[in-house]
Amino acid sequence: MTKDALIVIDVQNDFCPGGALAVDAGDEILPIVNKLILRFDRVILTQDWHPAQHSSFASSHPGRAPFDTIAMPYGEQTLWPDHCVQGSVGAEFHPDLHWTKAQLVIRKGFRPHIDSYSAFFENDRRTPTGLAGYLRERGITHVTFVGLATDFCVAYSALDAVSQGFTAEVLMDACRGIDLAGSMKIMTDRMLKAGVTLI
Repeated sequence: MTKDALIVIDVQNDFCPGGALAVDAGDEILPIVNKLILRFDRVILTQDWHPAQHSSFASSHPGRAPFDTIAMPYGEQTLWPDHCVQGSVGAEFHPDLHWTKAQLVIRKGFRPHIDSYSAFFENDRRTPTGLAGYLRERGITHVTFVGLATDFCVAYSALDAVSQGFTAEVLMDACRGIDLAGSMKIMTDRMLKAGVTLI
């Protein structure tokens, strides 16, 4: 498995039941994710890490509600409830996640005026997180994705992995989605078309 890495996407309190942007049954993936963490030699985590008043929060736009969409300089942006605010309990990894084996934690969404779904790029599709370089320097060519949410941060990360020249798979049993206006089908179709393996 020296050329493989497991990338665990955003298994944080705010994305699990009881959190500010809870993914339905998001905590149910934890036993599978923890087993995978034990199996892989190389483990990377992402962590949504927004400053307060982030531009993707509906509360930052008077008259707007969560799940509305607005035009931003980098394109269409879904507005979210305030979530994963830096230093908050909601931003912490789920307490049952065996995350300490991770060799790298990529924090994303920390720039106040741009959101970030992918582990590789901000939503402007130009600003890199540095993950691609990290993987290349370590000779990693294949990445496996698990986590939350399937149709947003997992899917965008998998698509970018392929675009950056990595082979990518998503373990669907170890993910849960939001399914906002049919986003699960849209994004699974996009992943398949791009060459992501869905298991």
